[in-house]
Amino acid sequence: MPREKRYAAGRARALGLPTRGTTNRNRLRRVDRHLVEVHRSLLLKASDPLVVDLGYGATPITAVELHQRVRAVRPDARVVGLEIDQARVDAALDARVEGLDFLRGGFELAGLRPLVIRALNVLRQYDETAASEAWLTMCAGLQPDGILLEGTCDEIGRRAAWVTLASSGPVSFTLAAAVEHLDRPSSLAERLPKALIHHNVPGSPVHRLLTEMDRAWDAAAPVGTFGNRQRWAAMCASVDWPTVGRPRDGELTVRWASVAPT
Repeated sequence: MPREKRYAAGRARALGLPTRGTTNRNRLRRVDRHLVEVHRSLLLKASDPLVVDLGYGATPITAVELHQRVRAVRPDARVVGLEIDQARVDAALDARVEGLDFLRGGFELAGLRPLVIRALNVLRQYDETAASEAWLTMCAGLQPDGILLEGTCDEIGRRAAWVTLASSGPVSFTLAAAVEHLDRPSSLAERLPKALIHHNVPGSPVHRLLTEMDRAWDAAAPVGTFGNRQRWAAMCASVDWPTVGRPRDGELTVRWASVAPT
């Protein structure tokens, strides 16, 4: 990033609260895989492939991994890790390489205009209203065709859930799991993003989805003889829900409108 552009970005007032900082190698591999595979054409067509890792944590490892995965698809892509804690930014500077930088910033995106924002495990500490406001702030900073991936995962990345948002608002909702370690789909409920986790009660859309997934998972038990991957695929094929895209290994994406709180 040119020095004058970096300076201008750094002057924006950082919005948000520091996260706990918990991070682990490969923790965000599922959402990264989703980004580079499902949204591959977005990365390839963009004139300015800038990707922001918002709230990367106490170490820069997830930003480094994001940089590696995105650059494998788009070699000229730039990744910027943003942290509201200046000490974390200072500690990450040694990890800088071509196309990877670190700045102090929050939901205002340090004045940047990214194509993609990845914000995992950032909004769980906020109340629902504040999280919704953070969505609006981040989406307003996207490029016209840009996307925000916002959600949560467990400490080692075996269970994850995220919402994909465009500048106009939420578009889809994704559940992802290391299926070889999955007992049943409703176990993913503990990783629902802030916009949904308090609405997972009987009668709500997201609760109905998880219940439907459990029903289909149980019905696919005989297929489990061949492994949980085959069982997950059979479950996805029989779930009666408005899904998005083709079935993927350990991943199910549905339209946001089908799970949005009423």
